Amino acid sequence: MENNSQKKTKKESNFVIQGTILAVAGIFCRLIGLAYRVPMINIIGDDGIGYYQTAFNVYSIMLLLSSYSLPLAVSKMISARIAKGEYINAGRILKASLFYATLVGGIGCSVTWFGAEFFANSVFRMPFCVYALRTLAPTIWIMAYLGVFRGYFQGLGTMVPTATSQIFEQIINALVSVGAAAVLFGYGVKANLIYEATEYPNAYGAAGGTIGTGAGALTALLFLLFLFYTHRKTRKRQIRKDATGSFESYGEITGVLCMTVIPVILSTSVYNLSGIIDNGLFGQCMVKLGRAAETATLYGIYSGKYQLLINVPVAIANSLSSSLIPALSRAVASKNRGQTLDRVATSIRFSMIVAIPSTVGLTVLAGPINMLLFSSSNEIAIKMTMIGSISVAFYSLSTVSNAILQGLSHMNVPIRNAIISLVLHVGVFWVLMMGLDWGVYSIVFANVFFSFMMCLLNGLAIRRILNYNQEIKKTFLLPTICAAVMGAATYGAHLALFKLGAGNAISTAVSCLVAVAVYAVLLIKTGCVDEVELYSMPKGAKLVKLAHKLRLL
Repeated sequence: MENNSQKKTKKESNFVIQGTILAVAGIFCRLIGLAYRVPMINIIGDDGIGYYQTAFNVYSIMLLLSSYSLPLAVSKMISARIAKGEYINAGRILKASLFYATLVGGIGCSVTWFGAEFFANSVFRMPFCVYALRTLAPTIWIMAYLGVFRGYFQGLGTMVPTATSQIFEQIINALVSVGAAAVLFGYGVKANLIYEATEYPNAYGAAGGTIGTGAGALTALLFLLFLFYTHRKTRKRQIRKDATGSFESYGEITGVLCMTVIPVILSTSVYNLSGIIDNGLFGQCMVKLGRAAETATLYGIYSGKYQLLINVPVAIANSLSSSLIPALSRAVASKNRGQTLDRVATSIRFSMIVAIPSTVGLTVLAGPINMLLFSSSNEIAIKMTMIGSISVAFYSLSTVSNAILQGLSHMNVPIRNAIISLVLHVGVFWVLMMGLDWGVYSIVFANVFFSFMMCLLNGLAIRRILNYNQEIKKTFLLPTICAAVMGAATYGAHLALFKLGAGNAISTAVSCLVAVAVYAVLLIKTGCVDEVELYSMPKGAKLVKLAHKLRLL
């Protein structure tokens, strides 16, 4: 039987459970992403993935400006109304948000479609990425509606619809992307013969890969629309129970939505703008250095291999942030300082318990993982992974701290911090690229610096706003010690198995299992995670039972 303390912990940590659900789905989706990106990269090559990722940088910015902030804003507004029993207002927020999505999604789609040649030729100096850009344009409109419905369900306090829709989205994305890339690559070969060129297979293949993105988004939207339809009786029952007598006009709701969305757009846009700036500056610098022919290949290695690996563990922080913001909004709305501080501390600690060993694991297994996944893996990709793996910890912490500040309704603070970090980031990149001629590694080091500055500035802001003192031992020190021991065990396991002739695939898989087991045992034995905290996790009772059975507790 659980005692009252355990029940209280479970109740207060529900957002961690919801975040874990989303994180598990996020990891699963990233693994699917790895699974389909590998054959796609092998089909379209480093040049093709350079076009693909360049198009995605524009797509990401348009998504940020149009719909990326909608799940956060809608969930924040709806969760605050639900906490007060204002179900009618929650429904009106949904309608206003859908109108907003129609407007901004259409604008984003139009800008991407009609501005494709400008971005490809003038900004990135990669003319052949125009095909991938135009193929992605309609997806921006679909994602706007998808963002609204994900925010709606998150505002109700459940991450399951979002998590499930993400899995469906990624499965369809994977299947269509690889198939379409292969088919269009073949058409590109024929186009080469017609136009007497060499780039059409890579360009058409990249466009084929982006078709999967749209197909996946449409599948996810249809799934959420189905859930929304089946939820109609519950909505009607809740509306009948709404006795607040407080009805917000659509004008008021739209004003609040804009006041919520715009700061989030600015903060997330500036926060993610480093990618498109890096892409553009790298292309311009390579031209000035007389190395324009290498641009697509090197950027393809950076974005298609290094970033793909780095983004898998960072997905956990993104998932935790999605559940944290409505949870923090409810705590702030109820003026519960204790619960607010608890959720801030728990979210930071949970993200570090995952991000720190991920950093160590990517550093230790940089070579084996790259060689396992990519048939054309090379020394550059391995060095990038080893050098830049520390950004996993920094990006995870900065993502969570951004969510904390947004959940506390201090929307402008992340904007200011992101602008400061971005300006310094550009300066560091320029010095490394043009001054020291570090080439593509300049992007890696500059991004590590950017994420570190975001952590520092956000941490100082949270401390000032909440009068919050960050716990160090169980959040940073013990996970680092456990991860260091784990890293040594992982390296030793891979080396031993490889020398015994197990091969890279088996050696890497087994050493990853060793890493998980060693780190989990050390977390419990060092007291970094105690019994009460285990109860607060998904399947907590079973975890405690297993820990007792293994005599870890």
